[in-house]
Amino acid sequence: MDFFVQLFTDPASFYSGHELLIAQMGVNSLLAISIFVTLYAGQLTLAQVGFMAIGAYTSVILNIDARLPLAVGAVAGSLLAAVAALIIGLPVLRLRGIFLAIATLGFGEAFRFGVLLNLPITGEGQGLTNTGADIEGGIVPVWISVVILTYLIFCLTRSRTGRAWAAMREDEAAAASQGINVVAMKMAAFLLGALIAGYAGALDAHLSFFVDPTEYATPRAVGVLIFAVVGGTGFVLGPVVGAIFLTALPEILRFAADYRDAVNGLILLLIIIFRPQGLVSRGGLAIIRPRWWPLARS
Repeated sequence: MDFFVQLFTDPASFYSGHELLIAQMGVNSLLAISIFVTLYAGQLTLAQVGFMAIGAYTSVILNIDARLPLAVGAVAGSLLAAVAALIIGLPVLRLRGIFLAIATLGFGEAFRFGVLLNLPITGEGQGLTNTGADIEGGIVPVWISVVILTYLIFCLTRSRTGRAWAAMREDEAAAASQGINVVAMKMAAFLLGALIAGYAGALDAHLSFFVDPTEYATPRAVGVLIFAVVGGTGFVLGPVVGAIFLTALPEILRFAADYRDAVNGLILLLIIIFRPQGLVSRGGLAIIRPRWWPLARS
């Protein structure tokens, strides 16, 4: 309860004492937005953390070796992540469901073991020291990005492209029969998700003085998917709420540190049972009610 007491009674002290946590909420929100795009188009992909690693290492290497500012490194990292998405997307987007998830997860692990842990330029598994890190100065760009991207993706879902993605999610064959280029729309969603994830990685890397390759392993990839499941995948604000909630949860439950994993699992289980569409829907925060519970009658 100390978390909420300090938040509402002394927000200035809360901010200064939880800067890294607030920054991570923003970074995870960006990752949640990136996976929302692919899920909205009916693609269960787990490559976001791999694209995040590309953005992170690219921006840091450019900063260390070429002395380029964060903005340039973030753009370069995002574009390189999109190029990687284009290369792997051509073969793997033919897959669906769990097979697509496994293939994209495999990309993340292949990149981590093949590049991050073996090449001298990435530290050969020892990580990179980022002398240009700035936690205080990095929080504002992260959260401005969250707000802007949330709004832009919301507008995109209401556009013709968003309607095409929604149609593909429901039935690819029916969408194709209506003149939608399913292959192109799939690739567009995959590239956009990679672009956002690479951008999140670039911002995240400049919040810490050390870039650790273990941060881009399978558990984090699954964690990004959990953000979306808990928050809800039908509305862009859902994954953002899920990311903020689950990122802050360990700090909120500090008094129950020994049972933190059990509590996280219990929360996920309750969401799946009582609110499978997530905490947030287009109507706002959801009322948690199981499907079999009768609606109130007037």
